[in-house]
Amino acid sequence: MFCIFKINFYITTKLLVMKKFSFFFCTIALLFSLSSSAQKTPIDSLKFFTDEDIIEMTLTTDIRGLQRQKGDDVFQEGTVKMKFPDKTEVTEKVAVGARGKFRRENCRIPPIMMNFRSPGSALNNLGKLKLVISCGPKSGDEELLFKEFLIYKIYNLLENKSFRVRLLNINYEDASGKNKPFTQHAFLLEDDGEMARRNGCKKKDHPPYLTESTDRELMTMVSIFEYFIGNTDWSVPNNHNIKLIFDRKNDAALPYPVAYDFDYCGLVDASYAIPNEVIGTEKVTERVYRGFPRSLEEIQSILTVFKNKKESIYNLINSFTLLSEKARKVMTSYLDDFYTTIQSNSQVKTIFIDNARRN
Repeated sequence: MFCIFKINFYITTKLLVMKKFSFFFCTIALLFSLSSSAQKTPIDSLKFFTDEDIIEMTLTTDIRGLQRQKGDDVFQEGTVKMKFPDKTEVTEKVAVGARGKFRRENCRIPPIMMNFRSPGSALNNLGKLKLVISCGPKSGDEELLFKEFLIYKIYNLLENKSFRVRLLNINYEDASGKNKPFTQHAFLLEDDGEMARRNGCKKKDHPPYLTESTDRELMTMVSIFEYFIGNTDWSVPNNHNIKLIFDRKNDAALPYPVAYDFDYCGLVDASYAIPNEVIGTEKVTERVYRGFPRSLEEIQSILTVFKNKKESIYNLINSFTLLSEKARKVMTSYLDDFYTTIQSNSQVKTIFIDNARRN
């Protein structure tokens, strides 16, 4: 009898111990799961591009491999570590590809396409983003980057159908160990599908469109904006630095043009930018209106937007202290010429109507 009691006591005690260990390990597993889940909380892609603070980022990839890449849509492995202003840190794998013909051949590191799409990744919602970087290591190269960044921000003030941008401070680390780490500012350009979605539109494959086969009012805005920044390096029919997006609910609506890539414009005035031979300009700072004729009422309606946003535009530039005071004054002086011009009805008529394109 004593023997049976002893056996039962032993079995009961062992079961209790096992239950305690089981509960312990389940608790640990649950906490690990919750911790892992917290680490993988998806980044809000809209908030990512509306926040203004600079993100500290480390990009680790084979720099030499990136420089040797040929063709588009060729990607290699990389890792990004992002440290957000609220101290949140995210480290994820990313696919990295070179883009841009001229810069790939002439710059220290080529412009980069970053594919964040990976199931379960905290950065998955960012999609596929262009990383706009400085061409060289000098402070003057970074100054050009800051100017282009500000142009995107100005465009956002004038029109919602525009690409948002987020400024980064990037530490580049070469995975092969053949290049020394270096740090520069850069900015990410919003995913085109995300830009379309937040404007009630969609992107889609499409045949070439004529300039005047797009939404008339927005095309007028885009044409005047390109004149405003002194940019002639764009074309709707050639799909050059213009993205078309389509109304999600109305298939009959004409597509909306969205401008991007402004480093060749007069407001940036990059040393590598060359005047447009076809248009006949002698320097990139020379403004030429490349829009088609509109009525005076249509032109003045768009110019009113520029006038109403003038103070916000100048405040944006003057408060951007990463850019030198001298560079900020050069930018506002260049824009002063535009605002002086549009005060004259005769000059508005001459530039935007009489001298507008006919073909």
